[in-house]
Amino acid sequence: MKRRAFLQKAIPAAVTGGLLLGCRREEGAPAVITQPRIDWRLGSSFPRSLDALFGASEVLAKRVAELTDNRFRIRPYPAGELVPGLQVMDAVQQGTVQVGQTAGYYYTGKHPALAFETTVPFGLTARQQAAWLVGAGGLDLLGEILADFNIVPLYGGGTGAQMGGWFRREIPNLQSLRGLKMRIPGLGGEIMSKLGATVQVLAGSDIYMALERGAIDATEWVGPYDDEKLGLHKIAKFYYYPGWWEPGASIDFYLNRRAWDELPSAYQGAFRAAAAEAAQFMMTTYDRENPAALARLLAGGTQLRRFPDDVMAEAEQIALATMEDRAAKDAAYAKVYAHWKKFRADSFRWFNTAELAYQSFAFPRG
Repeated sequence: MKRRAFLQKAIPAAVTGGLLLGCRREEGAPAVITQPRIDWRLGSSFPRSLDALFGASEVLAKRVAELTDNRFRIRPYPAGELVPGLQVMDAVQQGTVQVGQTAGYYYTGKHPALAFETTVPFGLTARQQAAWLVGAGGLDLLGEILADFNIVPLYGGGTGAQMGGWFRREIPNLQSLRGLKMRIPGLGGEIMSKLGATVQVLAGSDIYMALERGAIDATEWVGPYDDEKLGLHKIAKFYYYPGWWEPGASIDFYLNRRAWDELPSAYQGAFRAAAAEAAQFMMTTYDRENPAALARLLAGGTQLRRFPDDVMAEAEQIALATMEDRAAKDAAYAKVYAHWKKFRADSFRWFNTAELAYQSFAFPRG
């Protein structure tokens, strides 16, 4: 839903609840405050320098404050400042922070179905992912799993199709992945491991140092705009695409269940409206900034490479087989997977009609 539509719903509710005025005045009587002052802390998995990712949490905080006449305030903390980047889910569950900004696939060790919350190999594009999560009920299903961790999830944006990452050496074929040390999280990391790579999961703030010191030979992150900010091109010159493991990665806001339930309903409405605006900010920022960032990287000596077909084919086969196997063994996973699988099939048929036909004709000539 567009920002205007969300605000049209949220603002009247806020006015009705006394949020924008912050008070209720009876004739001849002094103003009486009708809504409490609430201060929350937000722990993010992302460093402050990534202004599309972490910046979305700042957009959220700013809009929540505006919609509540500064009575509901949220202070965002970047990764490592209050909570380590890969421990945001734990911090929200325990109430160390009331809300987190993170990616579900960081926590597949807690439940493998959380990979679907962010993205899975050969899965949905950014638009399809948002449609599945928000419009088709995917996030509701994942919310049933997160309820066991005292967490309520809300969609917080997407990055678009990601790149395949930075490599110190070329990957001419499937065999060249053997022994490669690579930073890659989630199911994508599991698939890369089955392809022969040695996989590590690192927070964004730790990637540059690991690559520089040789602790890893390759890393994926997001795309040109964010990768340039991390300086990954200064160490690894081969830039691979596409990021088949993250065709449309999404980010979510994790809310501590008790803190969320204790919010006045009007504050919940303000938060939902602000989260929708933050999500729109994230996607539009990437779409605006990635083209120029890629051009700068290429001008600086980055060498663009496409993953070989044998890597893509083997990865797809392993990915789909892995998901089918997990669904056969885990009822909760199977419930999410079946819903996602049907949506994927239907959506792919539609996108293969108008969308792909247009892109195949127009994009090479752009």
